[in-house]
Parts: sequence; structure tokens; C-alpha cells
Amino acid sequence: MNRRAVALSSLLCISAIAVAAEPAAAPPKAKTMADILAESKASDWRRPDPENTLYLELPRGRVVIELAPTFAPLHVANIKALARGKYFDGLAITRSQDNFVVQWGDPAAGEPGAKALGDAKRSLPAEFTRDSEGLAFTALPDRDGWAPQSGFAGNIPAARDTTSGKSWPTHCYGALGVGRDVDVDSGGGSELYVVIGQAPRQLDRNITIAGRVLQGMELLSTLERGTGPLGFYEKPEQRTPIESIRVAADVPATERTALEVLRTDTPRFAELVAARRNRRDEWYKVPAGYIDVCSVPIPVRVPPPETKPAGG
Repeated sequence: MNRRAVALSSLLCISAIAVAAEPAAAPPKAKTMADILAESKASDWRRPDPENTLYLELPRGRVVIELAPTFAPLHVANIKALARGKYFDGLAITRSQDNFVVQWGDPAAGEPGAKALGDAKRSLPAEFTRDSEGLAFTALPDRDGWAPQSGFAGNIPAARDTTSGKSWPTHCYGALGVGRDVDVDSGGGSELYVVIGQAPRQLDRNITIAGRVLQGMELLSTLERGTGPLGFYEKPEQRTPIESIRVAADVPATERTALEVLRTDTPRFAELVAARRNRRDEWYKVPAGYIDVCSVPIPVRVPPPETKPAGG
């Protein structure tokens, strides 16, 4: 082999070694929920209907609750009638059970001196489930331990059974439920509770769910726990007074809480679900590859300032 061929062969070997020594390209950085939300567009968000939004005013601040007429139209209408009749004003949170619920209503209910309900009804037919026909439903990819399928109907975590054709809301953190006695038709909305602990899914299809908290959960979940059975307060001074509950539509626009909720029927939300069920951001070492309906966050934000057109 002549010197020129030897030199060329050596050069090729050196090049091959250099290429082999180059590190492999780093995989693209996994998107976090913050990344996904930062890329969202205005069309990925919606503003709650003021007619179906409640403001629970407590001494420490406001709790914003979105009602669910899609699942409980009779109870939602009755709760709004109670709010508009100022039934809840001056009542109190009577129960705070650790890892379960916070509950409010009239401590004197069923006794002489109980507050009148006004135009509202004391009890209504149970609205535990509804027909799935006509219900827009975003299903999760994973199986659910409590139902054949789970997902979201609008802003409400929900489940459904395609065999029976029934759907129902799920008892996730922040769910607003209607208290009742043993009779399934004994609830009307004068006694309400919010889930503040691990999702008690065993209550699904046993209690009417009328909505969910959008903002202010910390005002409920951090209340002092009741010392009586089931977390009821034993002394009146332990209770947190309710200043008022108002339908947002009845509150002057300047006094409303401006919020937007991420829509659950968009590719953006599907991307969020995928990122949460397969956490690949740096801190996570073992992606779960699974998520349940009560572990999927539904982001809520203050609307960004409106961008005015140039020259406007």
C-alpha cells in the first residue's frame, strides 16, 4: 500500500473514532404542567357562568364554587333559591372532619327556631346519576377502580357506565355535595359539604353532587377540626360563621372574582393529562404510566390582561 493510501486509511479511522466518541443527542426536555399552560391559547380556557357560580363569603375570604346543573339541575336551582333568599347568611360551618369533609347549614335545622327556607324546597328527588346521552364526556385512558370509565364532563370529574347508559360526578377533592338523611330523597341543598380529604369515591352515586370549588379551598381545608363525632363542632364558638352566599350574577361586576378554567375537551388538556400520568420531569425517576380522575388537576387562573390592537 502506498503512502497516500495509508494516510487516507488513517484519516478515515480517526474520523470514525471521532464520530463514535461524540455524545448522543440529549432527549428533549419533558414538558411540565407549567410549560403546557404557558403554551396555551385563549381558546383553551373558559370563564364560568356567573349564573351558576356561588360566592361563599367567610371571615377569612371568599370561596368560589361552580355549580353543576348538567348533573343536578333541581338541586342547583334550589341552592340558588336559598342563596337568593339569603338563607345561608348568618349560618355557620358546623363540621370539619379530618381527611373527609367540611359541612355547613343551620345548626338548629329540624328544631324550633330553625331558619325558614323561603321559596326553596326542603327536599328533592335524588340526582345521583343522569343519562349519558347528550353528555359531552372526555374519557381518561386508564381504567377506574370505581367505574367502567372515568373522565370529565365539562369542569366536573365524572364517571360513566356504557352498559347502563348512566353517568355521575365523582367525589374528588373540592366536590360540593348535598347532605341527606337515610332517605335518598331527603336532601335539598340547605345542608352542603365540600370534600377536603382523600377522595371518598364510595360516596359516588349515593349523594347528589352539585358543583366543585374553583378557588379558596385553603379557607375550608385548614379549618380547625371538629372535636365531636364525625367532626361536628361541640360548641357554637368553634363554628366558622358564614357572612353570606351569593350567586355571582347577583354581585356587581366590579366585585366578582375573575377566573378562567382550562377546558377539558381540548388537545391542550389531553397533553396535560399525558404529562401528569407519565411524569418525566427531572425530579421523577419512575413514571407511573397511570392516573385516576381525582388526581388530574383542572387549572384555574386569573384571566391575563386583554391585549389591545396596535394603535387601539
